[in-house]
Amino acid sequence: MSQFRLSRRPDIGDKVRVSFEFFPPKSDDMEARLWETVKRLEPLRPSFVSVTYGAGGSTRERTARTVRRILNETSLSPAAHLTCVDASREQSDAVISDFLSMGVKRFVALRGDPAEGVGSRYRPHPHGYSNGAELVAALAAQGAQDISVSAYPEKHPESPDFATDIEMLKRKVDNGATRAITQFFFDNDVYERYVERARRAGIYIPIVPGILPVHSFTAVANFASRCGAHVPAWLAERFDGLQGDPQTHALVAAAVAAEQVLDLVERGVGDFHFYTMNRADLAFAICHMIGIRATEEAPMVSASAA
Repeated sequence: MSQFRLSRRPDIGDKVRVSFEFFPPKSDDMEARLWETVKRLEPLRPSFVSVTYGAGGSTRERTARTVRRILNETSLSPAAHLTCVDASREQSDAVISDFLSMGVKRFVALRGDPAEGVGSRYRPHPHGYSNGAELVAALAAQGAQDISVSAYPEKHPESPDFATDIEMLKRKVDNGATRAITQFFFDNDVYERYVERARRAGIYIPIVPGILPVHSFTAVANFASRCGAHVPAWLAERFDGLQGDPQTHALVAAAVAAEQVLDLVERGVGDFHFYTMNRADLAFAICHMIGIRATEEAPMVSASAA
Protein backbone atom coordinates (compact mmCIF):
# COMPACT_ATOMS: atom_id res chain seq x y z
CA MET A 1 0.00 0.00 0.00
CA SER A 2 1.39 3.39 -0.97
CA GLN A 3 1.82 5.82 1.89
CA PHE A 4 3.06 9.42 1.88
CA ARG A 5 6.34 9.77 3.70
CA LEU A 6 7.69 13.20 4.56
CA SER A 7 11.29 11.96 4.56
CA ARG A 8 10.98 10.95 0.89
CA ARG A 9 9.79 14.31 -0.42
CA PRO A 10 12.25 15.65 -3.03
CA ASP A 11 12.47 18.99 -1.19
CA ILE A 12 13.07 17.56 2.30
CA GLY A 13 16.74 18.60 2.19
CA ASP A 14 15.62 22.23 2.03
CA LYS A 15 13.62 21.81 5.24
CA VAL A 16 16.27 20.09 7.37
CA ARG A 17 19.16 21.89 9.05
CA VAL A 18 22.29 20.30 10.43
CA SER A 19 25.25 21.29 12.57
CA PHE A 20 28.47 19.45 13.32
CA GLU A 21 30.70 19.08 16.34
CA PHE A 22 34.49 18.83 16.09
CA PHE A 23 37.18 18.54 18.73
CA PRO A 24 40.53 20.37 18.56
CA PRO A 25 43.43 18.20 17.32
CA LYS A 26 46.17 16.99 19.65
CA SER A 27 48.75 16.09 17.00
CA ASP A 28 49.75 16.96 13.44
CA ASP A 29 48.07 13.81 12.10
CA MET A 30 44.86 14.60 13.98
CA GLU A 31 44.96 18.17 12.70
CA ALA A 32 45.25 16.95 9.12
CA ARG A 33 42.25 14.65 9.60
CA LEU A 34 40.22 17.44 11.21
CA TRP A 35 40.74 19.78 8.27
CA GLU A 36 39.95 17.05 5.78
CA THR A 37 36.70 16.59 7.71
CA VAL A 38 35.96 20.33 7.80
CA LYS A 39 36.52 20.69 4.06
CA ARG A 40 34.44 17.59 3.32
CA LEU A 41 31.46 18.84 5.36
CA GLU A 42 31.67 22.57 4.60
CA PRO A 43 29.80 22.31 1.26
CA LEU A 44 26.78 20.92 3.14
CA ARG A 45 26.25 24.43 4.53
CA PRO A 46 25.64 23.53 8.19
CA SER A 47 23.90 26.08 10.39
CA PHE A 48 27.05 26.14 12.52
CA VAL A 49 29.92 23.95 13.66
CA SER A 50 31.01 23.66 17.28
CA VAL A 51 34.48 23.07 18.67
CA THR A 52 34.77 21.31 22.02
CA TYR A 53 36.65 22.68 24.99
CA GLY A 54 38.12 20.90 27.98
CA ALA A 55 39.99 21.58 31.17
CA GLY A 56 43.57 22.75 31.01
CA GLY A 57 45.30 25.64 29.27
CA SER A 58 46.55 23.67 26.28
CA THR A 59 43.06 22.40 25.44
CA ARG A 60 41.63 25.90 25.66
CA GLU A 61 44.38 27.22 23.40
CA ARG A 62 43.75 24.47 20.83
CA THR A 63 40.03 25.30 20.85
CA ALA A 64 40.72 28.98 20.25
CA ARG A 65 43.22 28.19 17.49
CA THR A 66 40.77 25.87 15.75
CA VAL A 67 37.91 28.37 16.02
CA ARG A 68 40.11 31.15 14.66
CA ARG A 69 41.15 29.04 11.69
CA ILE A 70 37.52 28.14 10.91
CA LEU A 71 36.65 31.84 11.00
CA ASN A 72 39.56 32.82 8.76
CA GLU A 73 39.73 29.95 6.29
CA THR A 74 36.16 28.70 5.80
CA SER A 75 32.64 29.96 5.23
CA LEU A 76 31.46 28.16 8.36
CA SER A 77 30.01 29.78 11.48
CA PRO A 78 31.87 28.36 14.50
CA ALA A 79 30.40 27.99 17.97
CA ALA A 80 32.98 27.94 20.75
CA HIS A 81 32.43 25.52 23.61
CA LEU A 82 33.00 26.81 27.13
CA THR A 83 33.02 24.87 30.40
CA CYS A 84 33.33 25.72 34.08
CA VAL A 85 36.02 23.13 34.74
CA ASP A 86 39.22 24.31 36.47
CA ALA A 87 38.55 27.99 35.81
CA SER A 88 37.80 30.95 38.02
CA ARG A 89 35.06 33.38 37.06
CA GLU A 90 37.72 35.89 36.09
CA GLN A 91 39.37 33.38 33.77
CA SER A 92 36.07 32.34 32.21
CA ASP A 93 35.05 35.95 31.66
CA ALA A 94 38.39 36.63 29.96
CA VAL A 95 37.94 33.64 27.63
CA ILE A 96 34.44 34.86 26.72
CA SER A 97 35.80 38.31 25.99
CA ASP A 98 38.59 36.88 23.83
CA PHE A 99 36.15 34.83 21.75
CA LEU A 100 33.82 37.79 21.28
CA SER A 101 36.76 39.96 20.20
CA MET A 102 37.76 37.26 17.73
CA GLY A 103 34.35 37.56 16.08
CA VAL A 104 32.72 34.46 17.53
CA LYS A 105 28.94 34.91 17.65
CA ARG A 106 27.86 31.46 18.85
CA PHE A 107 28.66 29.60 22.05
CA VAL A 108 27.97 26.23 23.65
CA ALA A 109 27.90 26.66 27.43
CA LEU A 110 28.47 23.53 29.51
CA ARG A 111 29.30 22.76 33.09
CA GLY A 112 31.78 20.25 31.73
CA ASP A 113 32.91 16.81 32.77
CA PRO A 114 35.17 16.34 35.80
CA ALA A 115 38.85 16.73 35.03
CA GLU A 116 39.31 13.07 36.01
CA GLY A 117 36.83 12.01 33.31
CA VAL A 118 33.18 11.07 32.87
CA GLY A 119 31.88 9.17 35.88
CA SER A 120 34.13 10.92 38.37
CA ARG A 121 32.78 13.33 40.98
CA TYR A 122 32.49 16.92 39.78
CA ARG A 123 34.10 19.55 42.02
CA PRO A 124 33.45 23.18 41.07
CA HIS A 125 36.34 25.60 41.10
CA PRO A 126 36.11 27.48 44.42
CA HIS A 127 36.04 30.81 42.60
CA GLY A 128 34.40 29.65 39.38
CA TYR A 129 30.95 29.25 37.90
CA SER A 130 29.30 26.20 39.43
CA ASN A 131 27.12 25.05 36.55
CA GLY A 132 25.95 25.69 33.02
CA ALA A 133 23.21 28.09 34.11
CA GLU A 134 25.73 30.43 35.73
CA LEU A 135 27.98 30.24 32.67
CA VAL A 136 25.05 31.13 30.41
CA ALA A 137 24.38 34.20 32.56
CA ALA A 138 28.02 35.23 32.23
CA LEU A 139 27.85 34.92 28.44
CA ALA A 140 24.62 36.90 28.27
CA ALA A 141 26.12 39.60 30.49
CA GLN A 142 28.89 40.12 27.91
CA GLY A 143 26.40 40.34 25.06
CA ALA A 144 26.38 36.81 23.62
CA GLN A 145 23.03 36.16 21.94
CA ASP A 146 23.36 32.65 20.45
CA ILE A 147 23.96 30.30 23.36
CA SER A 148 23.46 26.55 23.14
CA VAL A 149 23.30 24.36 26.23
CA SER A 150 23.16 20.65 26.94
CA ALA A 151 20.03 18.57 27.49
CA TYR A 152 19.72 14.95 28.60
CA PRO A 153 16.83 12.84 27.25
CA GLU A 154 17.72 10.11 29.77
CA LYS A 155 18.59 12.74 32.41
CA HIS A 156 22.06 13.73 33.51
CA PRO A 157 23.69 10.84 35.41
CA GLU A 158 24.18 13.10 38.44
CA SER A 159 20.55 14.27 38.56
CA PRO A 160 18.40 12.46 41.13
CA ASP A 161 15.30 12.65 38.91
CA PHE A 162 13.90 14.23 35.76
CA ALA A 163 12.29 17.09 37.67
CA THR A 164 15.69 18.25 38.89
CA ASP A 165 17.16 17.84 35.42
CA ILE A 166 14.41 19.82 33.73
CA GLU A 167 14.65 22.53 36.39
CA MET A 168 18.34 23.01 35.54
CA LEU A 169 17.48 23.34 31.85
CA LYS A 170 14.83 25.91 32.77
CA ARG A 171 17.44 27.91 34.70
CA LYS A 172 19.69 27.91 31.64
CA VAL A 173 16.84 29.19 29.47
CA ASP A 174 15.90 31.87 32.00
CA ASN A 175 19.53 33.03 32.01
CA GLY A 176 19.68 33.41 28.23
CA ALA A 177 20.09 30.04 26.51
CA THR A 178 18.61 30.06 23.01
CA ARG A 179 19.01 26.40 22.03
CA ALA A 180 19.50 23.02 23.71
CA ILE A 181 21.47 20.19 22.12
CA THR A 182 20.86 16.74 23.54
CA GLN A 183 23.22 14.06 24.68
CA PHE A 184 23.24 11.29 22.11
CA PHE A 185 20.47 8.70 22.33
CA PHE A 186 19.30 5.76 20.24
CA ASP A 187 15.60 5.51 21.14
CA ASN A 188 13.58 8.27 19.51
CA ASP A 189 10.66 7.71 21.87
CA VAL A 190 12.97 8.74 24.71
CA TYR A 191 13.73 12.01 22.92
CA GLU A 192 10.04 12.73 22.30
CA ARG A 193 9.14 12.12 25.94
CA TYR A 194 11.93 14.45 27.03
CA VAL A 195 10.75 17.24 24.73
CA GLU A 196 7.22 16.81 26.11
CA ARG A 197 8.56 17.14 29.68
CA ALA A 198 10.42 20.30 28.74
CA ARG A 199 7.40 21.87 27.04
CA ARG A 200 5.19 21.12 30.04
CA ALA A 201 7.77 22.94 32.17
CA GLY A 202 7.48 26.04 29.99
CA ILE A 203 10.70 25.49 28.01
CA TYR A 204 10.12 26.47 24.38
CA ILE A 205 13.61 26.89 22.91
CA PRO A 206 14.61 24.41 20.18
CA ILE A 207 15.77 21.07 21.61
CA VAL A 208 18.04 19.71 18.90
CA PRO A 209 18.72 15.96 18.89
CA GLY A 210 22.40 15.09 19.14
CA ILE A 211 23.19 12.25 16.75
CA LEU A 212 26.23 10.03 17.26
CA PRO A 213 27.13 7.83 14.28
CA VAL A 214 28.57 4.62 15.74
CA HIS A 215 32.14 4.75 14.45
CA SER A 216 33.11 2.10 17.00
CA PHE A 217 30.35 0.20 18.77
CA THR A 218 32.68 -0.90 21.58
CA ALA A 219 33.83 2.66 22.25
CA VAL A 220 30.29 4.07 22.07
CA ALA A 221 28.91 1.41 24.40
CA ASN A 222 31.66 2.07 26.94
CA PHE A 223 31.11 5.82 26.82
CA ALA A 224 27.33 5.42 27.01
CA SER A 225 27.65 3.35 30.20
CA ARG A 226 29.55 6.20 31.85
CA CYS A 227 27.26 9.03 30.78
CA GLY A 228 23.90 7.37 31.33
CA ALA A 229 22.85 6.79 27.73
CA HIS A 230 21.02 3.52 27.11
CA VAL A 231 22.26 1.20 24.36
CA PRO A 232 19.26 -0.90 23.22
CA ALA A 233 19.70 -4.64 22.67
CA TRP A 234 18.68 -4.28 19.03
CA LEU A 235 21.58 -1.88 18.46
CA ALA A 236 24.09 -4.28 19.97
CA GLU A 237 22.71 -7.02 17.73
CA ARG A 238 23.22 -4.86 14.63
CA PHE A 239 26.96 -4.65 15.35
CA ASP A 240 27.43 -8.13 16.76
CA GLY A 241 30.33 -9.92 15.06
CA LEU A 242 31.65 -6.83 13.25
CA GLN A 243 34.58 -6.03 15.55
CA GLY A 244 37.07 -7.25 12.94
CA ASP A 245 35.16 -6.01 9.89
CA PRO A 246 35.50 -2.19 9.76
CA GLN A 247 34.01 -1.84 6.28
CA THR A 248 30.75 -3.60 7.15
CA HIS A 249 30.72 -1.84 10.54
CA ALA A 250 30.81 1.53 8.75
CA LEU A 251 27.98 0.53 6.38
CA VAL A 252 25.81 -0.62 9.29
CA ALA A 253 26.64 2.55 11.27
CA ALA A 254 25.53 4.77 8.38
CA ALA A 255 22.30 2.80 7.98
CA VAL A 256 21.49 2.89 11.70
CA ALA A 257 22.07 6.64 12.02
CA ALA A 258 20.17 7.43 8.83
CA GLU A 259 17.26 5.30 10.05
CA GLN A 260 17.20 7.25 13.32
CA VAL A 261 17.35 10.63 11.61
CA LEU A 262 14.69 9.76 9.03
CA ASP A 263 12.36 8.57 11.78
CA LEU A 264 12.84 11.86 13.60
CA VAL A 265 12.12 13.74 10.36
CA GLU A 266 8.85 11.80 10.12
CA ARG A 267 8.09 12.97 13.68
CA GLY A 268 8.56 16.60 12.66
CA VAL A 269 12.15 17.25 13.71
CA GLY A 270 14.00 19.66 11.42
CA ASP A 271 17.35 20.28 13.16
CA PHE A 272 20.11 17.78 13.90
CA HIS A 273 23.51 18.09 15.56
CA PHE A 274 26.09 15.47 14.58
CA TYR A 275 28.91 14.41 16.88
CA THR A 276 31.39 13.75 14.07
CA MET A 277 34.39 12.57 16.12
CA ASN A 278 36.36 14.46 13.43
CA ARG A 279 35.31 11.86 10.84
CA ALA A 280 33.43 13.01 7.78
CA ASP A 281 32.15 10.04 5.83
CA LEU A 282 29.30 8.85 8.07
CA ALA A 283 27.96 12.37 8.67
CA PHE A 284 28.20 13.16 4.96
CA ALA A 285 26.41 9.95 3.98
CA ILE A 286 23.60 10.52 6.47
CA CYS A 287 23.11 14.10 5.27
CA HIS A 288 22.94 12.85 1.68
CA MET A 289 20.25 10.34 2.65
CA ILE A 290 18.07 13.08 4.18
CA GLY A 291 18.35 15.18 1.05
CA ILE A 292 21.10 17.64 1.94
CA ARG A 293 23.40 18.17 -1.04
CA ALA A 294 26.80 19.79 -1.23
CA THR A 295 26.87 23.20 -2.90
CA GLU A 296 29.93 22.15 -4.86
CA GLU A 297 31.80 18.95 -5.55
CA ALA A 298 33.05 17.73 -2.15
CA PRO A 299 36.58 16.30 -2.06
CA MET A 300 36.86 12.58 -1.61
CA VAL A 301 38.27 11.39 1.69
CA SER A 302 40.09 8.09 1.90
CA ALA A 303 38.78 5.38 4.19
CA SER A 304 41.97 5.57 6.24
CA ALA A 305 41.48 9.30 6.81
CA ALA A 306 37.86 8.83 7.78
